[in-house]
Amino acid sequence: MRKTKLYSEHIQLNAKMVDFGGFNMPIQYSGISTEHLNVRNNVGIFDVSHMGEFYVNGNDALGFLNYVCSNNIHKIEIYKAQYNCLINENGGIIDDLIIYRTNEKDYMLVVNAANIEKDWNWLNQQIKKFNCNISNKSDSMGLISVQGPNSLKLINYVFNDNFESIKKFNFKSIIHKNSKILISNTGYTGSVGYELYVDNKIIIDVWKSLYSKKEKYSLCAVGLGARDTLRIEAGYPLYGNEINDLTTPHEANLMWITDLNKNFIGNKKILESISNSKKKLVGFKMIDRAIPRKDYNIFDVNNKMIGKVTSGTFSPSKKVGIGMAMIDFKYFNSNEIYIENRNKFSKAIITKMSI
Repeated sequence: MRKTKLYSEHIQLNAKMVDFGGFNMPIQYSGISTEHLNVRNNVGIFDVSHMGEFYVNGNDALGFLNYVCSNNIHKIEIYKAQYNCLINENGGIIDDLIIYRTNEKDYMLVVNAANIEKDWNWLNQQIKKFNCNISNKSDSMGLISVQGPNSLKLINYVFNDNFESIKKFNFKSIIHKNSKILISNTGYTGSVGYELYVDNKIIIDVWKSLYSKKEKYSLCAVGLGARDTLRIEAGYPLYGNEINDLTTPHEANLMWITDLNKNFIGNKKILESISNSKKKLVGFKMIDRAIPRKDYNIFDVNNKMIGKVTSGTFSPSKKVGIGMAMIDFKYFNSNEIYIENRNKFSKAIITKMSI
């Protein structure tokens, strides 16, 4: 397993480490529920340095990205970011990612850790027709996520600056200890927060500077366990759960980041999916006392199997079982579902994606 540059910091904090996307990552420190609630109420810092960063630059950079991505790259202004999907020829989702426009012809792509090699190979196959370059900076760059209502106060204090002007999906660059840090108003928790793209040469120092303000801002280190419960509460999809190479943006409720008025890989297949596919991603909340888990079978009121749970958990904030599921709507006309676990059926209702 690979390790991020912050591995030794996690060990010092007695983190429980697990394999995630080929990286040895912290799953929890003080406890998933404790960390989750601290993000919702105060502030938490996450090591997400396992994520991948690619840089695309050149005259055709915009045209190239517009061809391989679902969203409209023309809409990204300099110092702004955009949520997006890489789409294959069948309309399936290769990966979801965030694209940052750092200059007129320069972009940074942030991709999922488990998909770094797959995405890299796919993009290099497609770029041959375009006059632009792509480079992989994943091994030299780290990422710290600072999330929660105290996040702005924390980064303002640590960097002796005021980042209040950075609006949602905007970013700015600063120089810290002779290295550039990109600070973006983005995150994966459903709480206000920022993500810090940091050169690995100084990332330990940055982490320590943030963590040293633990008492002042009621801060805690947060592992991937709470990161998962936070994003499920927010209704955010996870690659390998809600989205994959066989799922279209239409089926995954991601048409809001899909522009069918432009020419891009897989757009015709996505159109076909809108007309022909009956499966759809939904959110749900348990009525019976039960904790849903990934791959649990789902049945309708007539005891017909209609889908599977894609992500499920017990919500630390709402104190109820919640999740997301891919449902076949061909014969389904109710918001009442039943989730099976060990031959026991527990009632749930379909709700909006975020609770």
